[in-house]
Formats: sequence, C-alpha cells, structure tokens
Amino acid sequence: MQKILVINGVNLGMLGIREPEIYGNQTYSDLEKFIKFWGKQYGLKVTVFQSDKEGEICQLIHGAYWKGYDGIIINAGAYTHTSIAILDALKAAGKPTVEVHLTDINEREDFRKFSYISLYASQVIVGKGFDGYREALGYFANAQVGE
Repeated sequence: MQKILVINGVNLGMLGIREPEIYGNQTYSDLEKFIKFWGKQYGLKVTVFQSDKEGEICQLIHGAYWKGYDGIIINAGAYTHTSIAILDALKAAGKPTVEVHLTDINEREDFRKFSYISLYASQVIVGKGFDGYREALGYFANAQVGE
C-alpha cells in the first residue's frame, strides 16, 4: 500500500471562515474527511497535516523521506508564492509531488500566479476545489511511484 503525505499550509485551517466567497463554506475538517475518504477508496495510506509555519512544513517534507512516504500532495497556501525553503525541502526529499490549489491561482492576483512549488511538482492541479485533492490521490493510485 502506497503511503502518501498530504500537507496543507498557511491559512488552510481557516477554511469555511476565510473568504467564503472565494473558498466556500466547507471547513478544514470537511477537507480532511474528504481526503481520507478518497485515499481509502484508492487504496492509499494517507496522512494529512496542516501547519501555518514554514519551518514545520519543511520538517514534514523531510519526514516524507525518512519515513518512507511514496509521494507528497501539497497545498502550501501563500507559501506557494514565497517559499524557496519549501521548494528546497521538496527537492531534498526527492519524492514525487503533486501541487494542489482550491482556486485557480492563474486567475487571481498577479502575485499568486508564480509558484515555487511548480518548479518541482510532477503535476499541478488548480481551481477544482476539494476535487483537486481527489485527482491528486488518483494520480498516485494510478502511477508507478517510488521506482
């Protein structure tokens, strides 16, 4: 069974509260349940984390290497557009990575259109809401990762 680490970054814990006109009314707890449900459906062992701290996110990524995860799904929130440290952590861990965003970052403010994570990610999924995570989990379920 493949082990997939799902990392959600800064402000994602505020889903359902933060800008519901952009992010909707579903909560972070709803997102966690959605991810775990689809992980199980795809036969994946999924671990989900959320942190607002850049360094903690980097440590989680490093842990993907040390704990033998087969892949990473990451929505780093605003750190997507600012964090070379997260990019470097992904490169260091060397795990296949799918970047996910609830909204289409290419259709938003100019500063959101650049992603450091996209420089490493195998796939980028934007603008599909929670279903973007389902698609990312499906990517790992159907891919031969870890080889």
